[in-house]
Amino acid sequence: MHWSEALARSRRDGIPVALVTLVEVHGHSPRAAGAKMVVGEGFTTGSIGGGAVEHRAVTRARSLLASMVASGIAPPPEYLDHDLSPHADHDGQRQCCGGRVRVLLEPLRPAPAVVLFGFGHVGYELARILSRCEIHLTLVDSRPGQLDPLRLDALDGGPAILVPRQSLIPEQALATAPSGAHVLVMTHDHAEDFAICDAALRDPRVATIGLIGSAAKWARFRRMLLAEGHDGAAVDAIRCPVGSGTLRGKEPAVVAVDVAVAVLRELEVAAAREPEPASGESP
Repeated sequence: MHWSEALARSRRDGIPVALVTLVEVHGHSPRAAGAKMVVGEGFTTGSIGGGAVEHRAVTRARSLLASMVASGIAPPPEYLDHDLSPHADHDGQRQCCGGRVRVLLEPLRPAPAVVLFGFGHVGYELARILSRCEIHLTLVDSRPGQLDPLRLDALDGGPAILVPRQSLIPEQALATAPSGAHVLVMTHDHAEDFAICDAALRDPRVATIGLIGSAAKWARFRRMLLAEGHDGAAVDAIRCPVGSGTLRGKEPAVVAVDVAVAVLRELEVAAAREPEPASGESP
């Protein structure tokens, strides 16, 4: 597999990776400047030359990825300089190419993830909006035909990564959703809505939960979720009714806009925690 294909797959599947690039070569080196590889938690694709250079780069890249997964914040890119002379000892490894190289490590956090349960009137309008944003958007519906290619055609052309999933047990889609996903629950069936909320509360990888519905629906759901043993604070963190509350219209498109505002605000808050880019100097 080419490194570019691995990068595309990681983006599609919501997998954090680091892009490793040989940016400078002075003297002799196994690879020329511009060589790239993709490093994931348990895989590598491509090569920047092997040996001690590649070993150090992969080790450091995985350390940065582990930090990113633990904190949810992508570390800034950093440079790694390596001397290929026989006099340089890198953890007991020596090379005699005689050159010097600089490697750029770029941890790439996956696109923010949204899992939308229910592709009905409101879900369809909401998906049309969110598909125009740079996110990983999973669309889940239990009803055959709701995710028909003709309906999905309206979502083509935007930068979002679209993952449609038709499942008779929709809450199972959480198992394959990217970590840190924002879950929106708006199915055609209140029993499905409850099962999804229950499953989402049990999944520590879920960032937020939004539920469409009235105050009466939420009061009933809250009692039922507490009866299932969920922590009161976690239950109360569910946003119901979901949305920013700034629009009063009940038309599907209006509700979708109101929900989209709330979702995009959450994504902006998460993005605001990102560190500033590196200055370009090696550490």
